[in-house]
Amino acid sequence: MKQLIASVLAIAAGLAAIPASAACPSDAQVDAYLSDFAQRRQSRGFGNDISYEDAECAKRKLGQKLGKVLGDPVGYKAGLTNPALQKRFGVSGPKWGYMYDRNLIDIVAQVPHDFGARPLYEADLIVEVKDGGLADAGTPLEALAHLESVVPFIELPDLMLEGDFSGSNFVATNLAFRGGVLGMELPVQPTQAFADALANMTVVMVDEADGNRELGRGQGAALMGNPLNAAIWLARELKQQGITLKKGDLLSLGGFFPPQPARAGMKVRMRYQGLPGDPELTVEFH
Repeated sequence: MKQLIASVLAIAAGLAAIPASAACPSDAQVDAYLSDFAQRRQSRGFGNDISYEDAECAKRKLGQKLGKVLGDPVGYKAGLTNPALQKRFGVSGPKWGYMYDRNLIDIVAQVPHDFGARPLYEADLIVEVKDGGLADAGTPLEALAHLESVVPFIELPDLMLEGDFSGSNFVATNLAFRGGVLGMELPVQPTQAFADALANMTVVMVDEADGNRELGRGQGAALMGNPLNAAIWLARELKQQGITLKKGDLLSLGGFFPPQPARAGMKVRMRYQGLPGDPELTVEFH
């Protein structure tokens, strides 16, 4: 991705500016979770009774340290932008987390099926930021003027948490981000037709190792009516918290349908029907 160095520096500066709060989990608790994360062990996280305010603070403290395991920060993740996922995790709206570069792989990937403590795969979408004006966009069409490209994305999250867990505990652990597979960049076309294509596309996942059995199917509109609305929401939310997006930042916009467990022998292929060229990407779990 272009401009990643500038993006990394800007995001790192934002992480460093995070203030401490007495309500946050302690540094020792954050370090204990990070140790579990690094060893791919299931964890109790920060407790299912943690408040959302404390969860946000825990996430920011964790965000300062995740780079030790996941590499350089490259952007931000919007999670729970799909109402079905909000219901599943018991939250009232979207949330956000940090993204890092070490486990981002290109187009065709082979990864261990146990890449995490509770490894999943999810149909997602990334946009690459052109400038911070995205936060001021009022419509999907206006958003396109502030974006460089759209990137198909299979996120490979790791729930990590033991048993059943609360939505606030999920937020505190940075929305389960561990990595993912990046597809080919599609240059943004600043037209209403391109904006409509993002809302109207059909995202289809199949397992090629199981006779192309369909694993999931969703519409672009599942993400707040249009994935570009999710991008606008994320940019505004970050701006309200003192984070200004820069050229080259990557924004992951959420899952089109619920994530599923990764299993050895699967070869997951995802197609974005309705985007230019109907782009595809795959991940094989060995």
